[in-house]
Amino acid sequence: MRNKQFLADTFYLLLLASTLGAILVLGIFVAPVVFNTTTLNHFDEGVIMADIFHRFTYWLFVMLVAIILYEAYEYKKFKRDRIAIGASIMSIFTIMMFNTVYTPKILEMQAEGKEATASEAFSDIHIASEVDFKILAFALLVLFARRYYLITHPKA
Repeated sequence: MRNKQFLADTFYLLLLASTLGAILVLGIFVAPVVFNTTTLNHFDEGVIMADIFHRFTYWLFVMLVAIILYEAYEYKKFKRDRIAIGASIMSIFTIMMFNTVYTPKILEMQAEGKEATASEAFSDIHIASEVDFKILAFALLVLFARRYYLITHPKA
């Protein structure tokens, strides 16, 4: 049983870390490169970036399930921690917002054409999605750090 718990803990931490890493790579490296090309116009750059984020939502759904399953199991085992619970709830909420509200709305507005993406409504939803993505990164960082601490410093 101890080996199974070790594998579950390790796999969960790897999922958290890789998701946080992917978010950082998308925000720090991919977006600036895509949005600063000299060969594409801003609308086409946005279409490319939206496709990248759309594909990333599949990974985020996997992460959503992993967080729910792992944290529910830990809660059931009475390994409850307010910080981990708060960070996991925030992660779940921001993933759901990104996957079910922001990304679909951005893709819908892009399908309407350049005029829709030049609107104030598009700008507002885009800014909100960026804020959501940053909150998700912070929540995952806190969740990773707290779970790592709890795993490496078990209560007697």
